[in-house]
Amino acid sequence: MYFDLTDEQQAIKATAHDFLASRFKSERIRELAASEDGFDAAGWGEMAELGWTGLALPEEWGGQGLGIVELAILFEEMGYALAPSPLFSSTIVGLALTLCGSDDQRDRYLRPLAAGERRGSPALWDAGSPASPGEFTMEAKADGDGIVLDGVKTMVADAASADFFVVATADGRRHLVERDAEGVSVTAEPSIDLTRRFSSVGLDGVRVAAADTLPGEAADYFPVFHRLCVALAAESTGIAQRTMEMAVAYAKDRQQFGRPIGAYQAVSHRCAQMLLETENARSTVYGAAWAADAEPESLPLAASMAKAYASDAGWRVPNASIQVHGGIGFTWEHDLHFFLKRGRANAAIFGDAKWHRERVADAVLAPAPDPAAL
Repeated sequence: MYFDLTDEQQAIKATAHDFLASRFKSERIRELAASEDGFDAAGWGEMAELGWTGLALPEEWGGQGLGIVELAILFEEMGYALAPSPLFSSTIVGLALTLCGSDDQRDRYLRPLAAGERRGSPALWDAGSPASPGEFTMEAKADGDGIVLDGVKTMVADAASADFFVVATADGRRHLVERDAEGVSVTAEPSIDLTRRFSSVGLDGVRVAAADTLPGEAADYFPVFHRLCVALAAESTGIAQRTMEMAVAYAKDRQQFGRPIGAYQAVSHRCAQMLLETENARSTVYGAAWAADAEPESLPLAASMAKAYASDAGWRVPNASIQVHGGIGFTWEHDLHFFLKRGRANAAIFGDAKWHRERVADAVLAPAPDPAAL
């Protein structure tokens, strides 16, 4: 299959690249990394003006109505710039409301989210659980027409700047919970990635009205999961691209024994391997993004392939780049460690490479149906 970006998609890529390069220079990233919540309100407002907060959300509810290919383009550039932003978390919530919410919920939550007026974050994994995709232990206790939630959700991305959460329970349902609801508490969690903050969200007898429980059930959220995996894999691909370029530039400039270090096979071969992993990651990402828009039945397999490959490339390429840079690459003053840490964090969430490879193997090696039974 031949695949290339359209003129409109090229324009989205160029605009995103230029905007993020100007807003998130190294100094600004470090400033946000050292701040209390890591949130850039001005940058968020500009992203909303550009329409990014509703890029892949329906026009009917205030979005741009574009596809997952456009979303992958945007998130590759977000990874390339290592932009500290809650855009990924809010996009997940937007997709969940789009695919699994009611019209009333879309009007109350999706419309302001698409406009960038409110931010949401998925609160999925329970304290003490292995954080496997789709496996949740929090019970939804019946309370009249609504429910009551008790427990702690961990690894909630961008919770400090979120206005509401989409909380998962053991019955496969999702529930809308306001950040300032009685019984909700947010506590920062330590993380290797200072450019995307994680928190734990405590739910102490939080009451959720029936109107705030999404009608979708467990299997209904698989399309959301597959699409967020594509977006996250695209971000990791952007990280790989940026750190590969940093390594190549350094290998051309740094000299040893009167020659650029890139002239030595130990360095040039490493750079070639970085290029291979980056390009392969990009191929799997855009193949999965195309499937989401044009061939949804192929998306589950394609999304897992993309997430598995990009999960590895997203940290192996920065790691190799650090090796090319030598001693300076290991210092706090160099930016490479920020990229490596984001890549590592991306690889761990929403199923690591091993989890997704096993999923691909199960799909590929599944026995063919017996024609006699059809």
